Amino acid sequence: MRVNIVKRAKKLLTPALGWDTELVIRRGRGAEVETKTGKKYLDFSCGTATTNIGHCHPKVVAAAKHQMNNLIHTGGVYFYDSIVKLSEELKAITPGAIDMFFFSNSGAEAVEGAMKLAKSVTHRPAILSFRGAFHGRTLGCVSITSSKVKYRKNYEPLLPSVYRAPYAYCYRCPYGQHRESCAFECIQFVRDIFKQEVHPEQTAAIIFEPVQGEGGYIVPPAEFVRFLRKLSLEHGIMLIADEVQTGFGRTGKWFACEHFGIEPDIIVMAKGIASGFPLSALGASSKIMKQWTPGAHGTTFGGNPISCAAATATIRAIRDEKMLENCEALSVGAFSRLEKMKHDNPIVGDVRGLGLMIGVEFIDKDGAPSATATDKVLERCLEAGLILISCGTNGNVIRFIPPINVTPDQLRRGLDIFEMALQSVTEEELEVAHA
Repeated sequence: MRVNIVKRAKKLLTPALGWDTELVIRRGRGAEVETKTGKKYLDFSCGTATTNIGHCHPKVVAAAKHQMNNLIHTGGVYFYDSIVKLSEELKAITPGAIDMFFFSNSGAEAVEGAMKLAKSVTHRPAILSFRGAFHGRTLGCVSITSSKVKYRKNYEPLLPSVYRAPYAYCYRCPYGQHRESCAFECIQFVRDIFKQEVHPEQTAAIIFEPVQGEGGYIVPPAEFVRFLRKLSLEHGIMLIADEVQTGFGRTGKWFACEHFGIEPDIIVMAKGIASGFPLSALGASSKIMKQWTPGAHGTTFGGNPISCAAATATIRAIRDEKMLENCEALSVGAFSRLEKMKHDNPIVGDVRGLGLMIGVEFIDKDGAPSATATDKVLERCLEAGLILISCGTNGNVIRFIPPINVTPDQLRRGLDIFEMALQSVTEEELEVAHA
């Protein structure tokens, strides 16, 4: 059956859409999925960091069913309660003065909307983004994405007036510095862009991921993020926080910005917002949003009533079941074990992240990125019943992203499998190196 479905899919679905595995899943509950043959897997990919509260959470399913029985679509023709309830919930959890929202279907759509909002409000053309960033695959989003060149190949010319600076990637500092003694050359680079390439008064927005996702689960120093906030305030630039992958408890807080003590002007949300139902949002203060005139942006399917009901149920489940607290508590033990694995396995160069958004970077004997070791570990984990996925510009980082309501036993089992796979691949790599 698996081969049959996979073969049929490959005949019908464009290869442009890649798949991380060839598993055929018939059912998912919590942190587990089950194949057509009945084999169960721990899913620590969360549908690419989307099912933050697990598959088919009962409260989300119930809310979606209830909404489906009453109203499925409006197309912006009339108002409905699920979009208002969701907006009220988002207002309560988003940082700072953010109190007004626009709903779309995907993270890329929300990023596009955020850029349009910033340009419309500031009447400025330029956008500053960062190397290694991933903001989506639409033409505008590809213009500010640089995690991998494959996302940009064959699509030039792209959006004009986009400028890029190095991100604060301390493990592989582009300036060869060490965190304890660096002079934040990455900050100086941003200053130099505004001195040499584009005037800050022509810059509409600075867009950044508080933790770079596709780029490698890179956590910047707090000083770097706070500098961006200070700089944007000085020059009237909109600071856009792309929280598509970091939002809704993934890092142990509602949004990763909270770890750095900053409040963005515009926030972009998707993935974990509705537990897998297609939905995204951008949020800003009403002072900013009300400068966006009627008809300046729009959507037909964005803010679907069912997705909004699922999102409201997701937020309430996170709050009522204390999932943020669970994420923070289990994160401590996960990092402790992964750090020990790093110490014991020289193919691991770095372990980093926030909450249960953890990246494990793999290297060869010379410290260079090793996609080979990464792929081997992923394969061994899959064989043993654990689903993980990779990221990073060089494809050498494994994302460790279990549901934030994962149980201690499930987390332990996942780490056991990962450690077994890691030790096996380490032994092989060492044998090759010494041959």
